[in-house]
Amino acid sequence: MEDILYAPWRDEYIMSKGIDGCVFCHITDNEDKADELGVLYADEHCFIVMNKYPYTPGHFMIIPHFHTDKLEDLDPKVWLHMSALAQNGVRLLKEGFKAQGVNIGMNLGRAGGAGIAEHIHMHLVPRWERDTNFATAIAGVRIYSSDFDKIYKHIKSLIPKYM
Repeated sequence: MEDILYAPWRDEYIMSKGIDGCVFCHITDNEDKADELGVLYADEHCFIVMNKYPYTPGHFMIIPHFHTDKLEDLDPKVWLHMSALAQNGVRLLKEGFKAQGVNIGMNLGRAGGAGIAEHIHMHLVPRWERDTNFATAIAGVRIYSSDFDKIYKHIKSLIPKYM
């Protein structure tokens, strides 16, 4: 028997035209559409964007403006800046979003598990005790229980305090 998960919110993704080229460079090049694209923060080196299809509510990414698929080619100054943003992001998620823990990670290259392999990015995933349940552990299904726009607005309201 085949399991089917009804997910009507993904219709926008499936039916959308798509973006030519790198999706992260598209975000960098379209500052005027920051809210539409889920941008939480941007500065001269990096931007922070909500993950459109998150692992848990509040999952966001820190992305350098510089297009590269090689961490080793990133300017060390930008890498240090990303790390500082990650520290602030963890503080934001724990204090402002009430996460009990945070997963931080980078998947480098398609073989390393990157969904968007052509442009490096760092994930910050808020976690709570018991946030995996029967559906996740046994059926391999994630349940996203919150409204994306509501969470985006809440986290964006916290940015001035933490970034």
